[in-house]
Amino acid sequence: MDFKFTPEQEMTRKMAKEFAEKEIEPIAAEIDEKEVFPEKVIKKMGELGLMGVFIPEEYGGAGLDTVSYALAEEEISKASASVGVIMSVNNSLVCDPLYKFGNNEQRSKYLKPLASGQKLGAFALTEPNYGSDAAGIECKAVKEGDFYILNGNKQFITNGKEAKIFIVFARTGTKEQRHRGISAFIVEKGFKGFKVGKEEKKLGIRGSSTTELIFNNCTVPKENLLGTENEGFKIAMFTLDGGRIGIGAQALGIAQAAFEASVKYSKERVQFQKPISNFQAIQWMLADMATEIEAARLLILKAAYLKDKGEKEEYIKLSSMAKLYASEVAMKTTIKAIQIHGGYGYTKDYPVERYFRDAKITEIYEGTNEIQRIVIARRVLKNF
Repeated sequence: MDFKFTPEQEMTRKMAKEFAEKEIEPIAAEIDEKEVFPEKVIKKMGELGLMGVFIPEEYGGAGLDTVSYALAEEEISKASASVGVIMSVNNSLVCDPLYKFGNNEQRSKYLKPLASGQKLGAFALTEPNYGSDAAGIECKAVKEGDFYILNGNKQFITNGKEAKIFIVFARTGTKEQRHRGISAFIVEKGFKGFKVGKEEKKLGIRGSSTTELIFNNCTVPKENLLGTENEGFKIAMFTLDGGRIGIGAQALGIAQAAFEASVKYSKERVQFQKPISNFQAIQWMLADMATEIEAARLLILKAAYLKDKGEKEEYIKLSSMAKLYASEVAMKTTIKAIQIHGGYGYTKDYPVERYFRDAKITEIYEGTNEIQRIVIARRVLKNF
């Protein structure tokens, strides 16, 4: 068993780290405080290949593997979880399904600009009344001649304000068909009958937009059907299985940032005439943080490795485990980080309060941790 990264993987990690430290970290607090979308940063990331890491070069991507993607996502999220989720959604939730299920024309028209960072994408599955129960969605698509007519609303859509291309899931069958009656569509901003609704004010990841989408007799050309009709739920589940690696890596980046800030502070903060890093209570917290972060990293990298190898069943289980564990590690780590910083940790003078706010969403989106436990349990029970 070889735990060493390939030269290409290590080069990707180093490049992402240097970019994050130079271009993202200095403005991360401002992005959060002012809720500013980091447009210039995202454009530069596209030029570096970070918006389509595992998409082949012929379709505008960097042509790397999922392990490289996980390494890059961790480094970017360590600097800013807001930038990290923008990157994760474009890679995992938009480029990946377009490459897997799109035809050559769709790949050329939509995947190339997305993977190269010329345009930003969004994934629209969740609705006001349907989150975890994705099979119950009510947004409807009716075929009329050369178009599908979409009606309904989507909720909590990451990148909703800035995205130009959306993968939208709508019901083409009956409500009783549940997951068997859902299709996926490629929708462009500017299509008649489509508009972006309310933008959410959020606890964390405040530099990424989260919006409502409104479809009122939205006309979508029939050639914009992704995959085949009524195959949408399969596409959504395939997409979210991969997305969990990205969110796991995002959570890992947050945890790593909080840990490093805590080590640094513990060496500088003096109480009772010695650095607090000398006290066993602090040392034990740091030891737990370091151990759990390393365990989370191994789970994420194994899930990424299995995805690259095409080990579908194991990869689905591991990606859920990675997302579940890494997100909970991020929460535990950021709570301890605030405790180590004491009163200062509760202020905006130090970044750990931002890490804490950013960490919480990783337990919720792209499948709540309760859903992850269901996914894991089903696969565990299936093997016995």
